[in-house]
Amino acid sequence: MTDPQDSLLVISDLGVAFGRGASQATAAKGVSFSLRKGETLALVGESGSGKTVTALSILGLLPYPLAHHPAGSIRYRGEEMLNASEEKLRRVRGNRIGMVFQEPMTSLNPLHNIEKQVGEVLEVHAGITGDAKRKRVLELLSLVGLPDVEKRLGALPHELSGGQRQRVMIAMALALNPDILIADEPTTALDVTIQAQILELLRDLKQRLGMALLFITHDLTIVRQIADTVCVMKDGAIVEQGRVADIFSSPQHDYTKRLLAAQPKPKAEALPAGDEIIAAENLKVWFPIRRGIIRRTVDHIKAVDGVSFSIAAGRTLGVVGESGSGKTTLGMGLLRLIGSEGVIRFQGECIDNVPSKNLRSLRRHMQIVFQDPFGSLSPRLSVGQIVEEGLIVHKLGAASERDDRVAEALREVGLDPAVRHRYPHEFSGGQRQRIAIARAIVLRPKFLVLDEPTSALDVSVQAQIVDLLRDLQAKYSLAYMFISHDLRVVRALADTLIVMKDGTVRESGTAEQVFTAPQDPYTKALMAAALHLAVTPS
Repeated sequence: MTDPQDSLLVISDLGVAFGRGASQATAAKGVSFSLRKGETLALVGESGSGKTVTALSILGLLPYPLAHHPAGSIRYRGEEMLNASEEKLRRVRGNRIGMVFQEPMTSLNPLHNIEKQVGEVLEVHAGITGDAKRKRVLELLSLVGLPDVEKRLGALPHELSGGQRQRVMIAMALALNPDILIADEPTTALDVTIQAQILELLRDLKQRLGMALLFITHDLTIVRQIADTVCVMKDGAIVEQGRVADIFSSPQHDYTKRLLAAQPKPKAEALPAGDEIIAAENLKVWFPIRRGIIRRTVDHIKAVDGVSFSIAAGRTLGVVGESGSGKTTLGMGLLRLIGSEGVIRFQGECIDNVPSKNLRSLRRHMQIVFQDPFGSLSPRLSVGQIVEEGLIVHKLGAASERDDRVAEALREVGLDPAVRHRYPHEFSGGQRQRIAIARAIVLRPKFLVLDEPTSALDVSVQAQIVDLLRDLQAKYSLAYMFISHDLRVVRALADTLIVMKDGTVRESGTAEQVFTAPQDPYTKALMAAALHLAVTPS
């Protein structure tokens, strides 16, 4: 590891705790590492491992006095930063150590344009105003590769894409040429192509500016691509650290070995295909663009434009593409949850013209699992009530029978039926997703739309959910539409694949064909980006 004498940042035996006395909770303990100029150090671990609280401690950004440090030292260029005065911390924040947060949409002010937000850093910390400030803002936004910089200055955050917002955050963090950039999960919420571009940007900036990078992530694939050294965290402590090549080739700690082995396993031999469950022919979902006083339709946003496919019992159709490609809209249109045109067949019967009120009896056979289980589960209902709700709506069984079916569904997704009296906020993200899956399968559906069900989860939990979905599919011969931008997870589940861009299918075929020999340039770019290579789709 780095010699502390040669380091910009040295953290020794750091502890972080919240609360006092009997109610005190330890978030980090005995954390020690050092970071020198030009080096990239990755803090890696699952949610709750202590990565972010360690990083926030460096700049004194924890909610003090609720948070406190029972022990430890944080030295920047030899100066102690732990429990430093607010004035001293303010001189370091932004000036010498910059930080990029995980979710730029919540970090940027929704009411201020980009020029004002980047310029504010320059004005507050360096006293730069007027034309000099505007010139520096343009330089910074150009440095991070924001397109059409001058036209973007007046844009509000919601007018930018996720990747563009993250570039703005990086520009703000670099405004005063810091020695160290802390990047906290900067690519988690981004599509794979945008993720690859941001990683390439950070590598390039680190080399050009000679700064050190502290990179926080739960994705070991990214660590391998960007970091020089790595610290693996679990339950608030560093359980292993060393050079990236050494950790990946010869991990010593059992937890590190589990993390490295936690990638979703490749799909085994496909289940025998059953009868066709659901199919679409020339499916379209167009949203009208209305203008003028009388709101006349002048054009359409073609969110889904002429998509066709078929899914048999026991088979999975993977739908991949970047944000805005039409993936989720396709699933919603297929389930008739939004208006659509085209032929939709369910178990051989056309349902595209069936009145909405007559669809209710079919709804139990066509279910959906959403991306964010915390947002899709009612916080006011217990787990048992959430899972039972569909049985009540469809009038399936007496109260005692329903209770038995709820308990069975929870067992099938790997949860103890005793948890049915608890509420969603009492569970982890992976457990909440299991509850969402239980809510769907308790009705014994024939078809499930799985809309990014693993994107917000740690890699080890992702692998568990993939195994669970496989087991349920084998047990009940379920047909799946699996929507995702994570090609590693898709490859672990899909039998056939469609690649979407701008509402249309750019490529389709068996999963093996598309993954091993993609034909379309856009598909090739997606495959390359999944390996974290900086490729821009044509």
